[in-house]
Amino acid sequence: MIKVGIIGGAGYTAGELIRLLLNHPETEIQFINSTSNAGNRIVDVHTGLYGECDLRFTDQLPLDEIDVLFFCTAHGDTRKFMESHHVPDTLKIIDLSMDYRMASPEHDFLYGLPELNRRAICKANRVANPGCFATCIQLGLLPLAKHLMLNDDVMVNAITGSTGAGVKPGATSHFSWRNNNMSVYKAFDHQHVPEVKQSLKQLQNSFDVDIDFIPYRGDFARGIFATLVVRTKVALEEIVRLYEEYYEKDSFVHIVEKNIDLKQVVNTNKCLLHLEKHGDKLLIIACIDNLLKGASGQAVHNMNLMFNLEETTGLKLKPSAF
Repeated sequence: MIKVGIIGGAGYTAGELIRLLLNHPETEIQFINSTSNAGNRIVDVHTGLYGECDLRFTDQLPLDEIDVLFFCTAHGDTRKFMESHHVPDTLKIIDLSMDYRMASPEHDFLYGLPELNRRAICKANRVANPGCFATCIQLGLLPLAKHLMLNDDVMVNAITGSTGAGVKPGATSHFSWRNNNMSVYKAFDHQHVPEVKQSLKQLQNSFDVDIDFIPYRGDFARGIFATLVVRTKVALEEIVRLYEEYYEKDSFVHIVEKNIDLKQVVNTNKCLLHLEKHGDKLLIIACIDNLLKGASGQAVHNMNLMFNLEETTGLKLKPSAF
């Protein structure tokens, strides 16, 4: 069994990660660290786990008793931890924060998008889990980058559920504000754009155009629904073939002929893509669950690869029937 430790166990992504690992046939959770909740029962914070979990939060860090450590920490906290603690060299690490997503000679974390870096992830010791918006956008664009087709600015509009803002309440996450409402935030300046550009340039070295990204807050709890527009004269049939070829060996990305909607991916680790051609404009519609494919599900996917397990282990989740 893979012995697991989690740091930062009280948030939404941690709750989903705990749920997945409790039902994973090859893992055993050794500890869930949370200083503010030390001694409290896990189910008193993640109430959806009643009847499934008898663990308690701890302020201890028995790193020598685990095989893999997940960070579900606030941005900046993983780096602080790594710089202030002795972490065994043999311990595998999966970081869900944004601290190590950008490649740098100052660290040895690998960017953990399986559909881009699968082979390298299988050999990696430290993996930086991608951002949720970044995951959805990249999966919509990777096949085009591989074939050097991103030569004009890319337009992206994407809406996310309230869980994307984290568990701590804020002015724009209260139900009374969010319900029957939507708004734009961080237009053209979202923190996930640099990692998207980094990945696209990995496939298309000549990539040097803007990603005009407009994020929206939605009045639903979970999920990301994105529309991307790219200019190309290539016929739709050929583009569909390129996408199907690129994702042929990927278990969670599916090219769908009919139009798609968000409910098809919520509570799953899937990404659905639908392609349409309108003149010389290619419309790419992409949707994922921000807490699963965009966070904890992808983290477990990375763990499976790092430990040479079948990549879908513990992730064969099904959407609601309605």
